[in-house]
Amino acid sequence: MGLCFSRKSAVKKRPSKRLTNQSTAVGGGGTGNNRWSRFRSSKKDDSFAQDRALAAAILLQQQLQNGGRVLFDRSTSMRYSNCKSKKNQALPRSSSSRSRSLTDPLLQPHQLVNKELTIDDLETNHFVLVHGGGFGAWCWYKTIALLEEAGFKVTAVDLTGSGIHSFDTNSITSLSQYAKPLTDFLETLADGETVILVGHDFGGACISFAMELYPSKVSKAIFVAATMLISGQSALDIFSDKTISNDLMRQSQVFIYASGNDKPPTAIDLDKSVLRDLLFNHSPAKDVALASVSMRPIPFSPVLEKLPLSNIKYGSIRRFYVETTEDNAIPIALQQSMINQNPPERVFHLKGADHSPFFSKPQALHKILVEISRIPST
Repeated sequence: MGLCFSRKSAVKKRPSKRLTNQSTAVGGGGTGNNRWSRFRSSKKDDSFAQDRALAAAILLQQQLQNGGRVLFDRSTSMRYSNCKSKKNQALPRSSSSRSRSLTDPLLQPHQLVNKELTIDDLETNHFVLVHGGGFGAWCWYKTIALLEEAGFKVTAVDLTGSGIHSFDTNSITSLSQYAKPLTDFLETLADGETVILVGHDFGGACISFAMELYPSKVSKAIFVAATMLISGQSALDIFSDKTISNDLMRQSQVFIYASGNDKPPTAIDLDKSVLRDLLFNHSPAKDVALASVSMRPIPFSPVLEKLPLSNIKYGSIRRFYVETTEDNAIPIALQQSMINQNPPERVFHLKGADHSPFFSKPQALHKILVEISRIPST
């Protein structure tokens, strides 16, 4: 999350209470339950029939455009429930049967992953997802489901004081402390085991820190609308760029002075009234609601920390950047400025994506992540 600082009145806040997952079993007579079961089954069948009809329509259109020649397999949707047991299976052409909005349309067959490619052909099939400031592992729920359905192994971490990690955000004093759950995880990997790191927002600084510590355990790094620092730079340095105006960010910031008004801020919270416009301007309402009850303050000290990065460690890892074109938190001009200062191997564009593409463009983001995983070693 981009940061443009202006001191405000002292605020002391406690992390929001999180909603817990509750499920209630409702009992009833046998007849009523049977009717409900038939109703649910009917809805499932209708949804399946609609998917099959759509696939057939696409096939017919392709045939008409190409003289009746079939360009793709009729089975345009496959679902794997267990990624471990299906490790040797081909990657599916489509990894979700959820209803798709106009902002994240159904991918056409020629856009989907090559069906003949197997998980075993990849350098690594393990993604590690690192959230941005204020977020938690919860924000990746759509990406986790899509990747696992496609046969990948996925780990989403809660950084210190984030998500359900039980630590006071105001007590975090360094980037090392903030990123410790990530570095602890990498340390546990077996010798020779590698992962693909994906960082969003301030998570870009966190994966950069981890890349410098464990270069042999990271095969690729993907920055999704993220802070991609150069050596000796802090996140604050990036967001203090006077050429990039972000009034919305300034309006949204609420500084927390847990150590006293005469001391530096300990954390930054976001004004809930402008949350949608800042982070979720193209995201579904249900995801905005989830974020509004799940986001926590952002620790201040890690944002100030200048990060030393070496060519022999951090620089040895292949980097990729995913731009979000409708981003109000890290505007596209700022993303391109970071890319120009520290060019990655390739840049991908998510058209119509806000700052939270895992909500606003989950299918398109998934396609890019899988495509990057398939890029062979040079």
